[in-house]
Amino acid sequence: MSTSTASLNQKPLARGIRSTRGTGLSTQRKILGALFALPTVVMIATFFLVPLGMTFWMSFNRWPLLGKHKWIGLENYSTALSDSNFLQALKFTLEYTVIITPILLVFGFGLAVLVRRGDRPARFFQSVYFMPVAIGLASASFLWLFMTQSQIGPLWDLMRRIGLISATSNLFAGHWSSLMVVNAMVTWKVVGLQMLLLLSGLQSIPDEVSEAARVDGASGWQRLWYITVPLLRPTLALVLVFSVAGSLLAFDQFYIMTSGGPSNSTITAVYAIYRNSFIQFKLGYGAALSVLLMVILAIVSAIQMLLLRNTDHT
Repeated sequence: MSTSTASLNQKPLARGIRSTRGTGLSTQRKILGALFALPTVVMIATFFLVPLGMTFWMSFNRWPLLGKHKWIGLENYSTALSDSNFLQALKFTLEYTVIITPILLVFGFGLAVLVRRGDRPARFFQSVYFMPVAIGLASASFLWLFMTQSQIGPLWDLMRRIGLISATSNLFAGHWSSLMVVNAMVTWKVVGLQMLLLLSGLQSIPDEVSEAARVDGASGWQRLWYITVPLLRPTLALVLVFSVAGSLLAFDQFYIMTSGGPSNSTITAVYAIYRNSFIQFKLGYGAALSVLLMVILAIVSAIQMLLLRNTDHT
């Protein structure tokens, strides 16, 4: 009887020891996980949160390159909303975004469909289409600037030979011609990444779904519009957010290829921020413009995610 009672008393004790040991092990794992995450947290705080907070602080000050800064409240923001140069740059940035985004989406989707087969030729062309992505944007801009230079560029010479331009044409002398050259360069440079993202989305769609629709009599266009596009919605949302964000933050290609010309008609919002901050040395005003652009980018991205969110909860 006493032996049975002792055994019963030992069972809760053993469970308590195991529970304490399990709690201690869980605490150790949490501490170890926090230690592994600490370098990342430090890097994010150092290179993102601190500069972001500093930008906000600077935007409320008149902050010259040399000398003391002065608190001016919302004056920089009110100036930005009435600054015709910045508003024009913002208008051009939106114009560029509206033009380049569908171009990248259409070409990227078309290439993804072409290389979806997965055979050896498709894999070869997939690599070829993706190769320009590995080239830096600045390098690609200089390359296309040379190829489209009047009288000496091989692409300019090809366009002259087939009658698209005259012997005295300068592609960077007009607003629309210079914009089209930049769009062509960006398409060549970025469309491979769009293709790869969309291809991953296409490959995640089961072939049986499209085959069943074909058996039921659906045409190729109907299968594309009613099956492929809805199932591809999460990938499309990701691609569009990346594309629009990159377009709104465009700087290198216009700085290198057009230098804002002709007549300052190709100055983007980031280019305007650069001019105010590092040429005119109005750092506080440039910080305010950066904050406004960040807010616009956040709003546009949120709208895209809201419109393209996956509503299928089944």
